[in-house]
Amino acid sequence: MIPIRDANPSLTTPVVTWLIILVASAVFFLIEPRSPDAANEFVYHYAAIPCELTTGMPLDQGDVAACSAVPDPPPFFPDKDVALSVVISMFLHANLAHLLGNMWSLWIFGNNVEDAFGKLGYLLLYFGSGAVATGAFVLTNPASLTPLVGASGAIAGVMGAYLVLYPDAQVVTIVPIFFFLPFVLPASLFLILWFVGQFFIGDSGVAWQAHVGGFLFGAVVTALLRPFLLARLRRRRRALRYV
Repeated sequence: MIPIRDANPSLTTPVVTWLIILVASAVFFLIEPRSPDAANEFVYHYAAIPCELTTGMPLDQGDVAACSAVPDPPPFFPDKDVALSVVISMFLHANLAHLLGNMWSLWIFGNNVEDAFGKLGYLLLYFGSGAVATGAFVLTNPASLTPLVGASGAIAGVMGAYLVLYPDAQVVTIVPIFFFLPFVLPASLFLILWFVGQFFIGDSGVAWQAHVGGFLFGAVVTALLRPFLLARLRRRRRALRYV
């Protein structure tokens, strides 16, 4: 299913959502190399790699055949900050379709979650979801040497938050197998189907474990804060009525 839009106007200007989209787009178009060899070297240099996060060290010669906790210097990229790579990975994308799909989903669901959490809270939720998503993938693939790129884990957390806050909102979606005809679904149904669908992705190169981890983190955090967040939304709606 591909979401097209939701019938849930934002109450505030989604500045943080715009900034995330702007930064991710700038990184893709202005910084990431275009040639395959250079792009491959770039992601190994800067992106999160499960083996590195497991060992706490950049990849070296000893990791070529299999991930090893025993250092075998020199590392391929000695200046790499393994912890920082978790954040950097959230702004890297494999191709244009990857970028557009992620940023479109963030645009649809992010503005309303930003309404509820506020600018700083939303930013913390976003990066927290991305970090937990990365952790979920590393836990299930601790020795993987494949770089993890994309904002989808962080965006999955935003979608989990949306499910808790706006279950009755209407989402317009299209399903390619139904000739791209639009359907209107409750957000709860759309997001639950999306979540369940992650378990059927299989070995397709998609880090579905990261999606699951990010989504659950966003949903649980939002459920714990739900009374406070709903009270904030009510105050903002009242304020708009008096403007």
